[in-house]
Amino acid sequence: MCAKKVIIMGAAGRDFHNFNTVYRNDPQSEVVCFTATQIPNIEGRRYPPELAGERYPDGIPIYPEEELPDLIVKHKVDEVVFSYSDISHVDVMHKASIVLSAGADFKLIGYNATAIKSRNPVISVCAVRTGVGKSQTTRKVAELLRASGKKVAAIRHPMPYGDLAKQACQRFETYADLDLHECTIEEREEYEPHIDRGIIVYAGVDYGEILKRAEEESQVILWDGGNNDIPFYKSDCHIVLVDPHRPGHEVSYHPGETNLRMADIVVINKIDTADKANVDAVRDNVRKLNPKAIIVEAASPVFPERGQEITGKRVLVIEDGPTLTHGEMAYGAGVMAARKWGALELVDPRPYSVGSIARTFEKYSHLGPVLPAMGYSPKQVSELEETVARTPCDLVLVATPIDLRRIMKIDKPSMRVRYELQEVGTPTLKEAIEAVGGVL
Repeated sequence: MCAKKVIIMGAAGRDFHNFNTVYRNDPQSEVVCFTATQIPNIEGRRYPPELAGERYPDGIPIYPEEELPDLIVKHKVDEVVFSYSDISHVDVMHKASIVLSAGADFKLIGYNATAIKSRNPVISVCAVRTGVGKSQTTRKVAELLRASGKKVAAIRHPMPYGDLAKQACQRFETYADLDLHECTIEEREEYEPHIDRGIIVYAGVDYGEILKRAEEESQVILWDGGNNDIPFYKSDCHIVLVDPHRPGHEVSYHPGETNLRMADIVVINKIDTADKANVDAVRDNVRKLNPKAIIVEAASPVFPERGQEITGKRVLVIEDGPTLTHGEMAYGAGVMAARKWGALELVDPRPYSVGSIARTFEKYSHLGPVLPAMGYSPKQVSELEETVARTPCDLVLVATPIDLRRIMKIDKPSMRVRYELQEVGTPTLKEAIEAVGGVL
């Protein structure tokens, strides 16, 4: 019997993990290619033979998702596996319709088939959308674990946008490690805050090997989720964040709704800046879909370095890139700080944007007068820097998880805007984790 021919649709993350755990050693399947989307310039590569295994001595090509219908026909594909995150249920079914109309089956792979079991306890922090506050929650959980005497290793959802073979298993303990692995802005935003707190971070492509390495120097594994994807490891305590700034998204995005239904603890974040009606709507949806989950309410207050200097200024706000792009937020912490401290004007960077930054604004038309911190390559970082230089303003607010001024030049007065998780009322996150049991 001939092996069924498979295409895996992805975005350089979940797609590779699904291949590694389900298809790499399956003699009844042949993965003919991957497709790629969401992240700039990640197609045109190959999944290398070092990672693809002995059944794929030439590796596996990666094509743009736009070529999917032609690829199905060309390779006589039997099955297309959807393997990326932060996409609406409606759009998932549009993808399915494209696949079905080309004659192939459309498949989603579940948690049990891909979640690897660790010998250590695992706490996972995930979300229903990008930009809800996973990173600050993960930092809070890490602090709680360390305060209880546990040695923690954080494993971050993949962002392998460079040489995949070199990125198979990466360990980050110092800033020098970030330079060694030629990290993008997005990677630095996720790794640096852990490094600043003395937490070792693992990431890469081969999450079986990564887990083995992390288990050797930890007592607890902290899964630091990406986008709104589900965990790559079997979780003993699954924490999921929901966002009252985007009410209804918790039940209308894939696989965020899956996360919500799986959650042991649900954190309703940003209640300090969201409308009460929206907080109530999100809470009602949580109780409807997952009545057994423990609900923790939290704020995400913003802390500019010198808030009084914002007053009366024309400000350019730089926000976290993924939050604004495929997270579909029109604003973030920087805009909230500008409004709270009385900025005279949010200067619109769109007329002054160049290169890939201008194309980002064209692609994500919901964006207003904010600048997403796009930096997937040195060239794009240079174009971000030029866009800032060309934008006339009195002050630049850097509201990203890292200080962009360390990796790019900002030729104007600037200040950081930070944000951290603060629980509101009870139960606290510590109390909720203790109630789930077995970790703290």
